[in-house]
Amino acid sequence: MEKLKYWKNRLLGDVGYVFCLSLLVISVFLVATISNPDAVQELAQNTLDATANNFGWLYLLVTSSFVLFVLWLSLSRFGNIRLGPDDEPPEFSFNSWLAMIFSGGMGVGLVFWGVAEPIMHFNSPPLGIGAPRSVEAAQTGMRYAFFHWGLHQWANFTVVGLAIAYVRFRHSSHGLISETFRPLLGDRVDRGWGRAIDILAVVSTIFGVATTLGLGVLQINSGLARIAGVSYGLMPQFMIMAGLGCLFILSAMTPLNRGIRYLSNANMILAAGLLLFVLFLGPTAFIFSELTQTVGEYLGNIVQMSLVTTPYSSEDWVQQWTIFYWAWGLSWAPFVGSFIARISRGRTIREFVLGVMIVPVALSMLWFSTFGGSAIHFELFANAGIADAVAQEVPAGLYVLLEQLPGGYYAAIAAILLVCMFVITSADSATFVLGMFTSKGVLNPTRFVRILWGTLQLLMAAALLLSGGLLGLRTVSILTAFPFMLLMVLMAYSLYRDLYQEWLRQEERSRILHQRIERMLLKESEREAVRQEDEDVHPTAPEAPEPESVPDEGSDRQQVESQAGGDTS
Repeated sequence: MEKLKYWKNRLLGDVGYVFCLSLLVISVFLVATISNPDAVQELAQNTLDATANNFGWLYLLVTSSFVLFVLWLSLSRFGNIRLGPDDEPPEFSFNSWLAMIFSGGMGVGLVFWGVAEPIMHFNSPPLGIGAPRSVEAAQTGMRYAFFHWGLHQWANFTVVGLAIAYVRFRHSSHGLISETFRPLLGDRVDRGWGRAIDILAVVSTIFGVATTLGLGVLQINSGLARIAGVSYGLMPQFMIMAGLGCLFILSAMTPLNRGIRYLSNANMILAAGLLLFVLFLGPTAFIFSELTQTVGEYLGNIVQMSLVTTPYSSEDWVQQWTIFYWAWGLSWAPFVGSFIARISRGRTIREFVLGVMIVPVALSMLWFSTFGGSAIHFELFANAGIADAVAQEVPAGLYVLLEQLPGGYYAAIAAILLVCMFVITSADSATFVLGMFTSKGVLNPTRFVRILWGTLQLLMAAALLLSGGLLGLRTVSILTAFPFMLLMVLMAYSLYRDLYQEWLRQEERSRILHQRIERMLLKESEREAVRQEDEDVHPTAPEAPEPESVPDEGSDRQQVESQAGGDTS
């Protein structure tokens, strides 16, 4: 028994109900999906239709509210609060911090959708605005690409990341989702309610990350099909997933400050190289012109795009695109938020919000302008066939674009390598977070736990591909995000209450300190007043010089008589 306990502690660490129940839920879903994928897909689609038709507006309203909330926090009196002790410096350098945010965030999605989304909107304009494959469709498509990868998407990550980082580093609590609810639930987060919250966060993370891994596998399979003649289908995709799983396990064996950090930096270097390759060898002037115009259109129409629901028609475009993106971001929020929180110790709230929202959004806009804008340029002015390729196979658009440039074959190889590295980094980051969630919030879960959750993520991605491919990935993302979205609303309110209580405590400390200083100064002034009063009553005069001695009359007479007696003699 002692030996069994020893190996259990060594392999699993300090796990409990959250680990066991989460493992049970994921295993049941995997068995059901693999044994009967069609039935699971039909059930998921029916549930999705009911959710989107009745609560689609709530996805839009909540996500837009998160944008306003986090921006207000950064600009308010709470912005100077540090995520850790007041004098603690950041754990990672600013550049490494941004690289890990970007790689752990939406790296795979940017590569997959960078060409695909603008061209899909170009083929089928959003909300019927403009004719297919027209200039108006191109402009609208780019604007919505900016919108879907802009402030709203990263606001979801910011809310969760900020809440976890605050309780973890400011209050030295466990890095669990449930800990962010302590201001609302009190000690109940240590019992059933807290465990239910953490289990929901684990399940949501598994599905969200599996969706991204599935997109990455589709992108890799499409690239290998074009440059190596590999068939495009489920079997090659499963083989790609197995190869990525082996590479991910190697990455998971290294500590956070080496494995994920070095991979993230390498990702940023390779992504920057591919970006600059297309930017300067492609239609550079068109890219910057389109970037400038689309930023203006995005900022000018952000409110209308944020809240459009098409209640007067049977149009399902908002459900297929905007709600999918918000749900995908919400299902990713526990993972990305927790990972960003883990690497943000020592940052202020203002620095955290602006770093997580502004910099990645700006890079995303540049990415879409470069890849999506170049694809539209070649399609409008050179009839490159990119639109037809995307219509037939969504991930193929990137490789058809690269074929239009000199050295496109080698750029395609670099793109495949980049997606592989992004997938490995995302899987490694997610397993770290899942291990933390299911190991009572420890910052460094055991390697076995991380490898276990990584394997389950890959199996989940394979099951989702088996149950409907890209459509199956979209469907499950929206469904699993809904309950966690409701939790995030309460999380944001709990974070505000916690910050407000700290502000009150700081104000009280400042008031007491001010009173003490005032008392000290008052005593000093009182002592000075006493000295001044004494000076007025008994002034200190300078010492007078001694007067010269004046002989009196007796002595003079005696002196005269003495002189007279001398004369007589």
